[in-house]
Amino acid sequence: MKIRKWLKQASGLAWRCLIWCVVLGCCTLLYAKLIEPNWIEINSLQLTLPHLSSEFNGYRIVQISDIHRDRWMTPRRLKRIVRLVNQQKPDLVAITGDLVTRHLPQFISTLELPLEQLRPKDQTVAVLGNHDHENNTSKIIQVLEQSGILHLGNGVYTLQRGNGTLHIAGVDDVGMGKDRLDLVMQQLPNEGAAILLAHEPDFANTSAAIGRFDLQLSGHSHGGQVRLPFLKPPVLPPWAKEYYLGRYRVKQMLLYTNRGLGMTGLHLRFFARPEITVFTLVAPNLRVDAQSVSVED
Repeated sequence: MKIRKWLKQASGLAWRCLIWCVVLGCCTLLYAKLIEPNWIEINSLQLTLPHLSSEFNGYRIVQISDIHRDRWMTPRRLKRIVRLVNQQKPDLVAITGDLVTRHLPQFISTLELPLEQLRPKDQTVAVLGNHDHENNTSKIIQVLEQSGILHLGNGVYTLQRGNGTLHIAGVDDVGMGKDRLDLVMQQLPNEGAAILLAHEPDFANTSAAIGRFDLQLSGHSHGGQVRLPFLKPPVLPPWAKEYYLGRYRVKQMLLYTNRGLGMTGLHLRFFARPEITVFTLVAPNLRVDAQSVSVED
């Protein structure tokens, strides 16, 4: 009798555990599907660049990445992103690739209207990612230009303030074999701080070895998109295995990998919130007062 009673109690406990596991799983799935993908985090960082001229002390760069325009990333969502970017009062906006999702060329033309509403003081610049190159690349570049965005495909954009210069370089997609860092270096002056936009973060091992760049901005990894805290994401794309999330120092160069805004595969995010990053550049031996920025929708 005691054994039968114990088995009955154990069976009831097992069923309760199973029910709670199902409830927890459903809640987690709903969170990853409906809440976190829309819960944009705005990360603000101050970065001291060793070659930054005092004229650019306090310069604000807002980075967005991996928009992945598709059925989920609607014009309404993209307009919200643009509004949040503009609220940060950027001097420059940097887009680090994957504006669209592969094999979905029908969404390319719908990028223009939201992106042309970006309002940096100086310029919006962009490089392409692997998904962009698996679409109509020339059409994407055309849309960027029509939106007033400078495409930095293996090129350099130089800003001048007084006697100081700041160089924003861009390398085309590494994973697709489009990168020509040699062409970038031919155009890059020897003086002034230099920032490199490269879609794939692991390219930092190559760019840092040159010793010319103060900072590389990348995306591509989505921060793993689905991960558990304190653990490496189970799935990472090529060229994002080593530097997949946040801030790193590679040799003497700083690297930041943005988690992106859109998604691929299963449209889920878990412990990898979509991100807009605000960098305030600091010249050596100087400081910048923290700025309060509105992020309300």
